Amino acid sequence: MIIIRKAILTDAPDIIDFQLKMAWETEEIALDKETVTKGVNAVFSDLSRGQYYVVESSGKVVASLLITYEWSDWRNCNVWWFQSVYVVPDFRRQGIFRKMYMHIRQLAEENNIAGLRLYVETKNSRAQKTYEALGMSSEHYSFYEWMRK
Repeated sequence: MIIIRKAILTDAPDIIDFQLKMAWETEEIALDKETVTKGVNAVFSDLSRGQYYVVESSGKVVASLLITYEWSDWRNCNVWWFQSVYVVPDFRRQGIFRKMYMHIRQLAEENNIAGLRLYVETKNSRAQKTYEALGMSSEHYSFYEWMRK
């Protein structure tokens, strides 16, 4: 049985570990653990930055994601962004993300959230297919960025 819940501070070590692994798996980037630790803890100390959710299986955290907020003046309400999504390899392809997505979507509907968004690495076709199967679309916008190195 899995449980999806808001993360608490004692989940931070798992979330930090997941972020380090995800960066390496998806982009072969070795993140600085101290910086990631400070970044994850910053969310727990200031919920205006976002909210982590985790999935537990048999008392062990096996997945996490971060929801951040974008104000939409067009809609006069927030859009929630999925970020930092990670599922432990042994639990992939078992519908864990689908369950997380549906849980967050239900919360969004209950809280008058305009919609859900996420970005995905351009070569991650498996993730893109998963998002499309959930009814998400990439038809409206392309994503551009400038990131400090």
